[in-house]
Amino acid sequence: MTDVFGLSHKDAGPVTGQNRHEQVVFCSDERSGLRAIIAIHNTALGPGLGGTRFYPYESEQAALADVLNLSRAMAYKNALAGLDLGGGKAVIIGDPAKDKSEALLRAYGRFVQSLGGRYYTACDVGTYSEDMDVVARESSYVTGRTPANGGAGDSSILTAYGVFQGMRAAAEYTYGTPTLRGRRVGVEGVGKVGHRLVGHLVEDGAEVVVCDVSEAAVARLLRSHPRVEVVADRLELTGSDIDVYAPCSLGGALDDETVARLRATIVCGGANNQLAHPGVEKQLADRGVLYAPDYLVNSGGVIQVADEIAGFNMDRARAKATQIYDTTLKIFSTAAEDGVPPAVAADRLAERRMSEVGRIRGIWLGH
Repeated sequence: MTDVFGLSHKDAGPVTGQNRHEQVVFCSDERSGLRAIIAIHNTALGPGLGGTRFYPYESEQAALADVLNLSRAMAYKNALAGLDLGGGKAVIIGDPAKDKSEALLRAYGRFVQSLGGRYYTACDVGTYSEDMDVVARESSYVTGRTPANGGAGDSSILTAYGVFQGMRAAAEYTYGTPTLRGRRVGVEGVGKVGHRLVGHLVEDGAEVVVCDVSEAAVARLLRSHPRVEVVADRLELTGSDIDVYAPCSLGGALDDETVARLRATIVCGGANNQLAHPGVEKQLADRGVLYAPDYLVNSGGVIQVADEIAGFNMDRARAKATQIYDTTLKIFSTAAEDGVPPAVAADRLAERRMSEVGRIRGIWLGH
């Protein structure tokens, strides 16, 4: 079972390191059908910020495991992105195509509001900016809203842009030039983030091959980029002759079998929690594969929605997301100097910022 108050056991998935959560809240409203969990990993840098995932989990245990993993990742992501925000995340258990309703979203908003600003929510898998507008009718702590309501809109815009910046940094570190021109890039998952990433890659001159379980998503992509190659599945994609592998679907893409089969020299994608279990990062390093830590390169989305808190400005948010390039290069250099995988170097940098800045927050201000 999962130990909410300490380290996760095997059922909680690939969580390591600082996994003690400050607060985990189970939310239930029988009339609307709401079943949700909000997890706040830590507030050392500020209130927790992270999206709401609406997904048909097979059990409450699976939902809990996911929200614990995701909220921890948000703490590290926000720290590396230079944001004054902690790590939080929420999951709503259900099928968004069938169970989502105004009443359910507003009930969820009441629970977010009840936390008094300790947690800011936003979009994630299964939720959209229009949903956040509904949640915001009951809560003041909502980001990722539509532009018509003063929000940043679709956060996949800067998520994909940030992943592309991280990939440029990986290319600079590996090939000596910050471009993917002439490189073959395999993108798994062409939904909101993957679709936009393909656009950046095509514009940069890369050769792109993709796969997705959704035929509709592939068809939509091909209407925009008809020259993109399509393969059947991850097995075929990762075993093909590619220079870069970009996981942009759900987590756990980098398992033992995939790493053993992988022919790419760089892994850099938009999916959260790409490492299936602790130790995968070392397997990649031992095989000479450069791994760009997922929570570093996919932080453009949280940068975008976090900018709403001060009144959204896309130019300001995009400029901050552009810094992902420099931070990624710094992580690669630090990892080489310390003789550790980039994922370890990224964790250390995030933990150092949480510790140093979190300590300053302990200075009493007299109110």
